[in-house]
Amino acid sequence: MTLNSMTGFTRASGAYEAYRWTWELKSVNGKGLDIRLRLPSGFDELDRPVRDCLARHITRGSCFLTLTVQHEGQGQVLKLNESVLEAVLAAIGQLEGKANLAPATMDGILSIRGVMEPVEEEESEELRKGLVAAVLTSFEEAAQDLVAMRAAEGAALEKIVLQRVDELERLTRQAEDSPARTPEAILEKLKHQIERILEVDRSLDEDRLYQEAVLLAGKADIREELDRLYAHCEAVRSLVSSGVPVGRKLDFLAQEFNREANTLCSKSNDTSLTGIGLELKATIEQLREQIQNVE
Repeated sequence: MTLNSMTGFTRASGAYEAYRWTWELKSVNGKGLDIRLRLPSGFDELDRPVRDCLARHITRGSCFLTLTVQHEGQGQVLKLNESVLEAVLAAIGQLEGKANLAPATMDGILSIRGVMEPVEEEESEELRKGLVAAVLTSFEEAAQDLVAMRAAEGAALEKIVLQRVDELERLTRQAEDSPARTPEAILEKLKHQIERILEVDRSLDEDRLYQEAVLLAGKADIREELDRLYAHCEAVRSLVSSGVPVGRKLDFLAQEFNREANTLCSKSNDTSLTGIGLELKATIEQLREQIQNVE
């Protein structure tokens, strides 16, 4: 299993009886799993099942889910308002014989506003259950497609992450092999610095200065930083091959990488070693940018 990206997009459509719908699923980077669901009126019952379904597939990322539904049937039917009809007929009865009026016709009466009212066509319980089940099945398929897209992007992401780790390991080895970090080189540089100080002030205790130089040489040793950088490289490779979401752990390792690179630069006693430290920091930043998108 490769790394999974947190970004992806998919669209799925379906139909049931006179209903047509479309799901749109989009996910981007996020610290945790944040689901934002937009449902049309009358479909609130889908909220919990949809959230639970997505949570089974995805553990991290900001997800935006939208459902649009169209009803291609009649939608509304006409219903006779009997109370209004009775009032109209009573009024017609009162007018009969009082004016020279043509007899009322059925179509004329029915065309009077309020006699016939449009009402929403009632759905059977069986149809409603079938519709909800079909929409949820469609969402399940869309969620699986989103996961597949995130996995495909994650595979490409994995290659980049491992390339950055290889580069970090190469730079660490280069720092380890640097002539500037040998005890002899460090002591030689300190010796020259001491000699310059003594040229200015001969009253300083030369033996004490050399003792301080030895202490400084010990503090300038970067062996521990190098060992930790190697260990972090192996940790990244192990996490990548683990087959589980590791984005948060990788983000933590990127911080640790940066900490070691900063310490290496602060201990550097040579411009060439400082240059390697700066290259490490630049590569770590590139790694961190990629890791931000890992689930």
